[in-house]
Amino acid sequence: MNIEKPDYIGFVFTESRRKISPAQAAQLRKNLHPGIISVGVFVNETSEFMQALVRNGVIDIIQTPTHVGEYLIFDSPNPGSGKPFDWDIIPKNAPPFFLAGGLTPQNVAEAIARTAPFAVDVSSGVETNGVKDPQKIAEFIRRARNGE
Repeated sequence: MNIEKPDYIGFVFTESRRKISPAQAAQLRKNLHPGIISVGVFVNETSEFMQALVRNGVIDIIQTPTHVGEYLIFDSPNPGSGKPFDWDIIPKNAPPFFLAGGLTPQNVAEAIARTAPFAVDVSSGVETNGVKDPQKIAEFIRRARNGE
């Protein structure tokens, strides 16, 4: 199966069943296609820890709910839960943002059409029994890019 290449990949460093160590992230990063941007996902982490991962080339971008950044992220109140974000509360004149929260291959095209995000973020929506499913990932990327 020829899987679509995502633009970004997230490494979770916060308490979650998806949490990985910096060493695991560094190893995964070595195996990534060079065109994929790695994102560190943090909650309540020190800036020193996050910046060290950037300096060491483990991640390119920091995603955190408490720091001002280049992009907003609209996510469900319980990130990683698979619960949808309420697309109707996004302001029509919102600055560039990432849309997350309950996205799946079945709803990503509609979400993009209704909200016009800079990018979309998915995790549980492309899992089968708690594990990333290559077929669901490929379908999600295809539908996100083609608007189907």
